[in-house]
Amino acid sequence: MIVCQCTAISDHDIRAAISWMRAADPDTIVTAGKIYHALGKRADCGGCLPLFIDTMRGSPEFPVDARAATPPTLRQRPRARARAD
Repeated sequence: MIVCQCTAISDHDIRAAISWMRAADPDTIVTAGKIYHALGKRADCGGCLPLFIDTMRGSPEFPVDARAATPPTLRQRPRARARAD
């Protein structure tokens, strides 16, 4: 199905771009702009963005595991035990 008529981007193109981005960097934040860039295209009128974003969200590879996306410094660490001197 064609999602963006201005640039002839299909739902298959969007899912393939997301898969490619996840393979390159599993923790990347996927945006519509990055998908356009990965496909070598630019948004034109913007009329497709609601369908474009729905297609992105429907991709099984779109979500990032919350634990993987949390920087190590913000992850909960075990508390150090108080040492008896």
